[in-house]
Amino acid sequence: MRTPSADKPAEACGVCGIYAPGEQVARLAFFALYALQHRGQESAGIVTSDGRVAHIHKGLGLVSQVFNEENVLYLQGHLAIGHNRYSTTGGSRLRNAQPYLIETALGPLGIAHNGNLTNAPALRRDLLDKGVGLVSSSDSEVITQMLAGSPGDTWEERIAALMTQAQGAYSLTILTREAVFAVRDPLGFRPLCLGHLNGSGWVVASESCALATIGATFVRDVEPGEIIRLDENGVTTWRGAEPAKELALCIFEYIYFARPDSVLEGHAVVHRVRRHLGERLAEEQPAEGDMVIAVPDSATAHAIGYAFGSGIPFGEGLIKNRYIGRTFIQPDDRLRRRGVALKFNPLPTTLQGKRIVLVDDSIVRGNTSQPIVGLLRQAGAAEVHMRICSPPIRHPCFMGVDMATRQELIAHNLSVAAIAQHIGVDSLGYLSLEGLLDVVGRGGSGHCLACFSGNYPVAAHSGTGKAMFEP
Repeated sequence: MRTPSADKPAEACGVCGIYAPGEQVARLAFFALYALQHRGQESAGIVTSDGRVAHIHKGLGLVSQVFNEENVLYLQGHLAIGHNRYSTTGGSRLRNAQPYLIETALGPLGIAHNGNLTNAPALRRDLLDKGVGLVSSSDSEVITQMLAGSPGDTWEERIAALMTQAQGAYSLTILTREAVFAVRDPLGFRPLCLGHLNGSGWVVASESCALATIGATFVRDVEPGEIIRLDENGVTTWRGAEPAKELALCIFEYIYFARPDSVLEGHAVVHRVRRHLGERLAEEQPAEGDMVIAVPDSATAHAIGYAFGSGIPFGEGLIKNRYIGRTFIQPDDRLRRRGVALKFNPLPTTLQGKRIVLVDDSIVRGNTSQPIVGLLRQAGAAEVHMRICSPPIRHPCFMGVDMATRQELIAHNLSVAAIAQHIGVDSLGYLSLEGLLDVVGRGGSGHCLACFSGNYPVAAHSGTGKAMFEP
């Protein structure tokens, strides 16, 4: 669930897939999803297969709210896929929860999707024109029905056919009667990695942190355009589509999305990259202050790096209630007006009379930054200097990140000086795009920077949005 104070780019989803004979695959999938909970909190689901029939359970809420011992025991088999959802196409409704599971001429088909198809409206219209009924407003159901109806006598042929039509971002785990497949789009927008489990078992997941949680060993990333099959023969891999000449992994995986202990692009530990980003920010945007604090928890590593780079001591000035998003009970109007006070409490004894350097990973709408600064001033901070570990976000995302519209993006409408005045800080500084690319590496050729630059790797459709297929 999204809290009233949410003002961050929101990830699309987390996915996993497991082939593990002799293991309780549903239990493994549960804990893999538990490790990927940060990628989506609206719904969760698992599909399993025992080689004969498939079983499914999904629901709205966190992984720990959707699953219990009874429904996990129901999910029998040695094959599994799982999904955590944050909606980018289709609202937060049960009918949009994943994975999808349907019966086809080739047997059961389950799909879990992380990403967003930029040509979803045209693909959906084609399905409806052919008489295919759709029950959800998600582009992931479009993928499911397209795959079920694609030409070919094998799933390998049908997946390759799907890849010739789908445009945009998709990291998929696919369950059939006898195998689990992993598929990544040719641009590599969303991460996906492969792991080895207990001799004969294999796992794919959005992030390596999920592999570590269930005792699997990281092997490598799934390559852009690659299809991987996991079954009794182990790992079979082939190219479903030629990888793009310039890849486009979302750079916000490094800034905000991925868990700090995950490894991206085969080598880069996220926590280390974030610390280096903070150091670079201190070099580019120095501030005179007595203490560096983070907006917890996502900016903590950035703030530690800024403190190291600037020589200003790091401290805790805000305490986060980490359980505010773990309830279905909505705050009433009086509590809602309290805004970020539901989520953060300041430490007056730490802040009183201090010049504070407040580090955050990004500003999207600005509707959280302003009240956080207010909390610090109410707690006695003498000055508040805000430093942001990313460039200004001036453009929306159409590749699977809920980023807000141009009209909602504060940096699209206001200058840096005007933003500083709006949120009430004494000074405001952003990391430069050049600094971001220098730290992350690969010269920008391997990452999507569209939310900063407006240069989209694929055609963007301004009329799209998460509610575009809602009645």
